[in-house]
Amino acid sequence: MKEIEVIIDTDEIAEFFFQELLKRGYIPSEDEIDDLADITFDYLLEKCIIDEEITED
Repeated sequence: MKEIEVIIDTDEIAEFFFQELLKRGYIPSEDEIDDLADITFDYLLEKCIIDEEITED
C-alpha cells in the first residue's frame, strides 16, 4: 500500500462550493459555505479518506 500526502484546505473547499452553487443558481452566505466546507472535511475524516494533522503556520 502506497501512502501519499494530501493537503485539504477548507478555504479552498469553501471557494469550490461557492462557485459551484453560483453556477447552479444558488447564492449562499459566507457562513453557509464555511459550514459546507467544515462538513465536507468532517466527512472525509469520518470515511478515513484523510487523517487530521495539525500544523503550525
